[in-house]
Amino acid sequence: MRSRSWRSRVWIFRVNGSKHLDALKGIVFDCVVTVCNNAHESCPIFPGKTKVVHAGFDDPPRLAKTAKSEEEALGHYRRVRDEIKAFVEQLPEVLKI
Repeated sequence: MRSRSWRSRVWIFRVNGSKHLDALKGIVFDCVVTVCNNAHESCPIFPGKTKVVHAGFDDPPRLAKTAKSEEEALGHYRRVRDEIKAFVEQLPEVLKI
């Protein structure tokens, strides 16, 4: 079994997990960005002028399960990390801000 510590070397930022929409009740959002396919398929409707932007990324833990080596597994994390970084860098253009 692979150790979890190698995963921490690849991410640009720490993800603290998703929140249930009820935890955000009463907050008005200008924009919501979803980054996994499941979120896009089951994303709730945001009232008002909320702009919803979706960018689907592969799920590195799912891909790493079938990797034949630590290096191959790490490659999945690195690739998705780089894709997310590129997406974040173009967000101002996508959001027109």
